[in-house]
Amino acid sequence: MAAAVTLTAMPDIVLTTLNAKFIHAAFGLRYLFANLGDLQPRAVIAEFDINLRPLDIAEALLAREPKILGFGVYIWNVAPTTEVIAAIKRIRPGVKIILGGPEVSYETESQPIVALADHVITGEADLKFAEVCARLLADGATGILAQPLPKVIPAPPPEFAQLALPYDFYTDADLAHRIVYVEASRGCPFSCEFCLSSLDIPVRQAPLEPFLAAMQKLLDRGLKQFKFVDRTFNLNLATSRAILEFFLERHQPGRFYHFELVPDRLPAELRAVIARFPPGSLQFEVGIQTFNPEVGALISRRQNYERLADNFHFLRTQTAVHIHADLIIGLPGETLASFAAGFDRLVALGPQEIQVGILKRLRGTPIVRHDAEWAMVYHAAPPYEILQNQLLDFGTMQRLRRFARYWDLVGNSGNFVAVLPLLWSREASAFQAFLRFSDWLFAQINRTDSIALARLMELLFEFLTRELGLDARLVADAFWQDCRRTGRREAPNFLKAHLPEENWTVVRDRDRSLPKRQAKHLAA
Repeated sequence: MAAAVTLTAMPDIVLTTLNAKFIHAAFGLRYLFANLGDLQPRAVIAEFDINLRPLDIAEALLAREPKILGFGVYIWNVAPTTEVIAAIKRIRPGVKIILGGPEVSYETESQPIVALADHVITGEADLKFAEVCARLLADGATGILAQPLPKVIPAPPPEFAQLALPYDFYTDADLAHRIVYVEASRGCPFSCEFCLSSLDIPVRQAPLEPFLAAMQKLLDRGLKQFKFVDRTFNLNLATSRAILEFFLERHQPGRFYHFELVPDRLPAELRAVIARFPPGSLQFEVGIQTFNPEVGALISRRQNYERLADNFHFLRTQTAVHIHADLIIGLPGETLASFAAGFDRLVALGPQEIQVGILKRLRGTPIVRHDAEWAMVYHAAPPYEILQNQLLDFGTMQRLRRFARYWDLVGNSGNFVAVLPLLWSREASAFQAFLRFSDWLFAQINRTDSIALARLMELLFEFLTRELGLDARLVADAFWQDCRRTGRREAPNFLKAHLPEENWTVVRDRDRSLPKRQAKHLAA
C-alpha cells in the first residue's frame, strides 16, 4: 500500500522509500519535505513497503512523471530499491535519481545502487536535498548546465534550529493507523563500534519550546503513540525531564510513549517523574549488548553494571515501565559461555522483553577492525549478519539464530508470561534451558517462521510435560493464566483434558487501549 502526505498531480520531485512494513511511517522523508522551502509545492511523498513488487513500485513512481526521484535507502530496503531504480533507469533514463540514508552514506564506491544513481547525499540530507534539487531543476529549466554536481555530495550535520519540523506532514490516517516517529535530539556521545550512531557526533538537541509545541499539535490531532528515535533520550537530564513531565501532565488512557535510554543513567529527578506514569503507558528500550566488561572494552562500550542493575531494580519494583532490553550475539571476544552468563544475568533483572540481536556489520562502522583478529565472517547480503567468528562457528551461530527467533516468539510475545519460567524451573541457567527447548523445537518443525500460535502453544506444552516431565496440571494452570491475561476466546483443545470445564471459555479482558504486545505483559 502506498501513502502520500500531499497531493500534487504531476510533481517535479517525488520523495520515496520502501518501508519494512506499511505500519512504519517514513520519518526521514517528512523531514526532507518539510525543508524543501519554495520547492515544496512541486513535491510529493510516496511511500511503499518491501512486500510490493519492484516493478509495480516503479510503475507507480513513473506514473507521476517526476523529474527527480529521491530515495531513502536503508539496510532493510536496499535490495528491492536497487531493483526499482534499475527498472526506472532502463525505462526513463532521464529521471534524476538522488539517494540518501544510512545504507548509502558509507562505502559508496562498492555499491551497485550507487552506480545506478545520479547523486548520493551522504549524512543528514535535511537541507542539502533541497539545495541539490534546486540546482538540478534550474539547470533543466534553462538548458544551461552549470558546473556539474558531484555524484557523492556530503551533507554536514545541520543544527536543529536550522530545520523546519516535519510533524505537520503526518496525515490523520498516519496518526490513526501507523507508527509515528519523533525526535528531541540527534547523535550519540558514545563510540560503540557496531553502531552507526557512534559516528553521529556531536549530540544536538531540538529547541525545546517549538518541539513541545509540535507534540501538543500531535496530541490535539489525536495521536496516541509516540515513538522517540533519540539514541540517548536521558543524556540531557533537564530536557528529558521536561519532555516526560509534558506528556505526564497531558496523559490520557491509551496514550503510549517509547524512549531509548542509556541504561546506567537514571538519577533521582528522572525517577520521580517516571514513577508517576500509569501502567502500560511508558516503554524504555535499554541497550545493554553485553555484560562482559572485556568485550565492552573491545568494542568501546562503557557501562556501569552496578548502576544499571540498580536502575533495573527501581524500574521493576517502583514503576510500571515496560522494559525492552537488548543483547547482541557475535561480538568479538564473546564466547558462548560469556553470552549465556549475560543472558542469565539479564533474565534475573526482569525486563519484560529481551531482544536477542545478531551482530551486523553496518557500513561505515569501525567494528571491521576486529575482522582479522577474531576471524569475523559476515553475510555479504543485507542485513550483513555475522555468520561465524573465532569463538562461535557457523553451526553454533545457526543454533543461536534460532534461539533468538524462538525467544521472540515465546519470551517476548507476552503470550507465555506464566509459562516461561517453567522452562528453567529445573535448570540453573535460563539460557541453557531455553537453548535446549530451541534445539528440540527446531527438530520437531524444522522452521523458525510461520508458526501458528496454537501450534506453538501445543509444542511448548508437549516439551514441558514430556521432555521435562513437569506435572501436566501445573503446566495447564500456567497456560490458563496466560490465556486469561492475553484475552483468548477459548482454551486450546490440548489443554481441556487438564482443566475443569468452567475454564474452557475465556473472558477477553485484555486492555485494548494499549499496544497489543505491551498489554500482554501486564498482570491480569
